[in-house]
Amino acid sequence: MGHKQFDVELAMRYGNPSMNSILEKMRLANYDQIIIFPLYPQYASATTGSIIEKAFKIISKWWVIPEIKVIGQFYDDYRYLDCVKKVASSFDMSEYDHILFSYHGVPERHVNKVYLDGTPCKDHYCDQEINNENKLCYKATCYATTAHLSKMLKLSEDKFTTTFQSRLGRDPWLEPYTDQTVEHLAKKGVKKMLVFSPAFVADCLETILEISEENQEIFLENGGERLDLVPALNDSEDWAKCVVKIIQDYI
Repeated sequence: MGHKQFDVELAMRYGNPSMNSILEKMRLANYDQIIIFPLYPQYASATTGSIIEKAFKIISKWWVIPEIKVIGQFYDDYRYLDCVKKVASSFDMSEYDHILFSYHGVPERHVNKVYLDGTPCKDHYCDQEINNENKLCYKATCYATTAHLSKMLKLSEDKFTTTFQSRLGRDPWLEPYTDQTVEHLAKKGVKKMLVFSPAFVADCLETILEISEENQEIFLENGGERLDLVPALNDSEDWAKCVVKIIQDYI
């Protein structure tokens, strides 16, 4: 890890090892500084925000509170983007008719709450640019992630689409929806599709089951021939080194 040495602990927001148990272990270690690193590239209150809230609630009960730093998001960190590009290098982009960048969705009301003036997300051109107003808007950072990756992969604008998956309930969620887009593109004649899931640094049900199985089935049923998923960064050595470098920036 170079000249900056630090201990690393893994904690789960929901599951084990729990945040309570790990933070108690860190309290007893009497650290001068604790860095909280939620592994979500794009900030959302339901994910990163929930982790920060939970950590602060636990730490607020300590008698001695060390210096606390939070890595809020890293969607535009060139080291993270390079890792995604490297994983994608095993795929020949020219073989595919269309590239999909599918992100975990959130209800529209979640992103609307980002804007303190009460204006909705749709009034802030989040699909077109990232700026000081929308830099903490999940929709804006997802589109910005796509913009970075599509440029690095040298994709023409008509070759890719940003979509949102995993919607639940009846409330309107961020659109366009992944499943509907997959169906639409297949019906339009797209035969080969490659899917990125840049909101996930590790493969999970949302990638392995929802994309590789459920959306692949939708694609094939509507005239598509082949749908491939770019694996997440998972436990790759490049990603491990990237995590270390990002953390070192905060020490």
